[in-house]
Amino acid sequence: MDDRAFVEAFEAGEEPPGGFHHREHVRVAWWYLTQHPLPDALSRFSGALKRFALAHGKPGLYHETITVAFVLLINERRDGAQDEPWTAFAERNPDLLTWRPSILDRYYRAETLASDRARRTFVFPDR
Repeated sequence: MDDRAFVEAFEAGEEPPGGFHHREHVRVAWWYLTQHPLPDALSRFSGALKRFALAHGKPGLYHETITVAFVLLINERRDGAQDEPWTAFAERNPDLLTWRPSILDRYYRAETLASDRARRTFVFPDR
């Protein structure tokens, strides 16, 4: 499925075959960043992610700090490679696609990311 169709399915609340896991989250965030400036991409992605979670009966899964941190990391990794297709980006950034261990472990203590505060609002890295 091409990137646009993939994101349109996500925005419609449709789960891709195999599920909507971490790699798929990164792909959608990457696509928003290819289409919009960082602030708009972040707003669109976080809103769509909340709607997707709600549509699947899991609104409590949304995590603000993890979402913002990954969007910022993806944006940074795109610097100088704005025209790079998803497959090349994914190949070049395998550390962004691994959920456990997570790249965020480099920046955050486990108890910080597990906190209700980090789930509700963006918390700056504490490592």
